[in-house]
Amino acid sequence: MNPGTRNYAIVTAAYWGFTLSDGALRMLVLLHFYRLGYSPFTLAFLFLLYEAMGVVANLIGGWLATRFGIARMLAVGLATQITGFVLLSALSSDWSVAMSVAWVVFAQGICGVAKDLTKTASKSAIKLTAGDASGQLFKWVAFFTGSKNAMKGVGFFLGGVLLQGLGFQQALWTMAGLLLLVLLGVVLFVPRLMGKSKASKSAKELFAKNRGINLLAAARVALFGARDVWFVVGVPVFLYAAGWTFTMVGGFLALWTIGYGAVQALAPALVRRSSDGLSAEVPAARLWSGLLALVPLALAALVIAKVPHLEWVVVAGLAVFGFAFAVNSSVHSYLVLAYAGSEKAAEDVGFYYAANAMGRFFGTLMSGLLYQWGGLAWALSGSAVLLAICWLVTLGLPVQSQGGAGLSAGEHQHRPPRGAP
Repeated sequence: MNPGTRNYAIVTAAYWGFTLSDGALRMLVLLHFYRLGYSPFTLAFLFLLYEAMGVVANLIGGWLATRFGIARMLAVGLATQITGFVLLSALSSDWSVAMSVAWVVFAQGICGVAKDLTKTASKSAIKLTAGDASGQLFKWVAFFTGSKNAMKGVGFFLGGVLLQGLGFQQALWTMAGLLLLVLLGVVLFVPRLMGKSKASKSAKELFAKNRGINLLAAARVALFGARDVWFVVGVPVFLYAAGWTFTMVGGFLALWTIGYGAVQALAPALVRRSSDGLSAEVPAARLWSGLLALVPLALAALVIAKVPHLEWVVVAGLAVFGFAFAVNSSVHSYLVLAYAGSEKAAEDVGFYYAANAMGRFFGTLMSGLLYQWGGLAWALSGSAVLLAICWLVTLGLPVQSQGGAGLSAGEHQHRPPRGAP
């Protein structure tokens, strides 16, 4: 096994462990506080600082990973997540509602920093390691992203199981202990100076991205806002109100996320490849975002019409949404690395995923508000509007590399034929 493949495997395994705990945390918080009687907007509010801190963490994390190396930032991200779990476990039933909400929001904010520090460092590592394996960038990005989301789906299920079997506090302690083992593996096996380079010296230099990355960042805000506007609060509360149990709701979210991750991993077989890495992939991003926008629009119409067996119609429609969304997300994740410069890939990726976090923040906020104002139909309509914006932005994506940005030399060679995995 060459060093690039070995490092890719280690970073991917570490991020799997982190993502498992992150998915479990979301379900722990959502189910625990919904059971306590919190309103849809309050539930969304619990996650707002988590998402907002992701914007800052991605920007700073990209700069720090370039300045100090990817291994150190992975370790910092894992240690920060452990800290967030320990703080959250200190929540007391004797506290007032206001104090409890403030404490959870604060602890969730720490976990939000951890998530995006770890994500930025991990995805930056792919750009570096793919240079040692000609033609692997799209495949490695797709597998990494897909397997990560499948692991998050398992985490959703794990969170429900741990909450039911161990309770809120002991579940958090168990996850903190498991993450400590992952942290030890990163410290021992990831090269210390991996990804270390000359970082930007000013904010102006840090934000001076090429046109491709800027447009992809804007599209990413809309894309992930369109998912979370129904995913965070709207659909879970809708299904529970329709008579589903917590286990059924958590199981659906888990299966949806696992299926979404599996499709992401298969995306290279669904998207025509080009020798330059952009001329076929950019039109694919435009096509899939346009198709995706039609799904929530149709679902909103069905919800308004109150068709029979509505909850199962919604579940089937969201399965279609998940398929198209997974391809979109995978193509975007590939394109940002294709546009990114190799020397400061971590900074470019951090900037892009700051936009991802901004989309999640906006989607989370609107999920609580739209559902409270107009139910699931409003949440799905909001998703359709955001996806239309995403499609319009992708029309401006460049189909050629710009300046220092673009694919590594290996990615320009030995491309697999159309339909190849």
